[in-house]
Amino acid sequence: MASNVLDGAGAMVRMLALHGVDTVFGLCGDTSLPFYDALARDGHGIRHLLTRDERHAAYMADGYARVTGRVGVCEGPSGGGATYILPGLVEANESSIPVLAITTDVSVTSRGKFTLTELDQEALMRPLTKWNTVIDEAGALPGAVRRAFREMTSARPGSAHLGLPLDVQRATVDPEQVWADPAHGRFPAWRQAPDPDTVEAAARVLESARSPIFVCGGGVVIAGAEAALEHLAVKLDAPVATTVSGQGAIAETHPLAAGVVGSNGGTLPTRALVDAADTVVFVGCRAGSVTTERWRHPAPGAARIVHLDADPAVIGASYRPDAAVVGDARLALEALDAAIAARPKGDAAARVAAAQAEKFGAFDTLAASEDTPIRPERLIATLQQVLPDDATVVADPGTPCPYVSAYYRFPRAGRHFISNRAHGALGFSLAAAMGAKVGRPDAPCVAVMGDGSFGMAVGELETLRRLALPLTVVVVSNSVYGWIKAGQKTGFGARYFSVDFGETDHAAVARAFGIDAWRVTEPGALEGALREAAASGAPALVDVVCQPLQEARAPVSEWIA
Repeated sequence: MASNVLDGAGAMVRMLALHGVDTVFGLCGDTSLPFYDALARDGHGIRHLLTRDERHAAYMADGYARVTGRVGVCEGPSGGGATYILPGLVEANESSIPVLAITTDVSVTSRGKFTLTELDQEALMRPLTKWNTVIDEAGALPGAVRRAFREMTSARPGSAHLGLPLDVQRATVDPEQVWADPAHGRFPAWRQAPDPDTVEAAARVLESARSPIFVCGGGVVIAGAEAALEHLAVKLDAPVATTVSGQGAIAETHPLAAGVVGSNGGTLPTRALVDAADTVVFVGCRAGSVTTERWRHPAPGAARIVHLDADPAVIGASYRPDAAVVGDARLALEALDAAIAARPKGDAAARVAAAQAEKFGAFDTLAASEDTPIRPERLIATLQQVLPDDATVVADPGTPCPYVSAYYRFPRAGRHFISNRAHGALGFSLAAAMGAKVGRPDAPCVAVMGDGSFGMAVGELETLRRLALPLTVVVVSNSVYGWIKAGQKTGFGARYFSVDFGETDHAAVARAFGIDAWRVTEPGALEGALREAAASGAPALVDVVCQPLQEARAPVSEWIA
């Protein structure tokens, strides 16, 4: 190929590089051969990490994006590859994380001829992504890639999909059209400042508040608004509670950090802080069913509502706002801070301390238990002892998420906890932790999963071993889909149906993949195994035989009630 001629596959690789992409997670297929050849010919510094299925390629891209602030990129072939990649795209989109999926496709000229793996990719992806298109002719490729990155990173971030047909990969692209704005490789790009009039209205509400509280979602961390939030909370003498996705909005050792609220990971003492507030400030938070325990805390009309969000569609969807501010979380909080006069220091820190003492008093008793099976509280307390302050913890739904979110106190603000809270699919944490470790290689990283999730992700242990990522995997082993069984216990008279499965020695499975592993059945052996795994400098797995969720005192409000 002449040096001044560029094919579609090569143009795609170059466009990714111009947007700052350095890693692509994915899986090969027939329709991807030109794209792979372009990466092999001249990858422009992009490394390709081969995964064992497309779903986990998307989860890896998600974890990578969350810790780097850069667009995560995954790819897969046509047909089954396009369908397998969907779960990661919809999770990233609903979590406001920019993940780009490139799925190659059958040739445009072969459509409608019963071509193997043909399907309407654009229609498939439309309801699941912020923006998507199938590129039907090579000249449109550079503009489509620019549009995808612009859509993913501006306003409310989200996922995007590009379909890349086989003949488009082979067609010629004008090199003069191959350019990019590298600012759109990171998020949030093109931050939107709030209307000063709405800021002034919100400031007046907050200045008259006697007992305000912040409830912060993932938008605070996405926007890098942690310092602005802390400064304003101190000025207002207001507790700061978070959603699960919002953990990291404030260091959880801060005197005003009230912890997680809601039906997953929230506790009664933290709920009481919300109920006692006369003004609730939602920041980068959708105020959805989990955060508000089905819109009961706060109760509608019980407190004034100030809502700050980058997405105007969020505001007013669940609560009638007394003041609404649309804009980037960092810019909105900074503007609000500038508009509010400092108030005398009150008793917020004392109220938070009392709530935390009540919450952890019950936890500490169970965390010290020598009973078997090992109590989940013991596992969380031991992880807190073993892991350093800069560790990243990635938790699957089921047993891990509520326990980690409620009781693991992350001592630093910023992205140190990841869980897939938008749709809660099992099998997320292993792949997302691998992506996070690739994106933040110097920080220790732990994936905590149930054994249900292990069964859905086990194939990626080979990827973990092949990439030699020094990642610790913790399996909460109890041979049950615990979240569902606990729901059957509390809501359906303990009529258990089709939720139990056979016991697996997960450590033995990990060793078969070439990974060092420990199986722990006694509480006294837990700390030693976790320390050895974390210090190994290699992929490691610790299989912890734990009390099943339906027997535990999980921080899930509906079960406690």
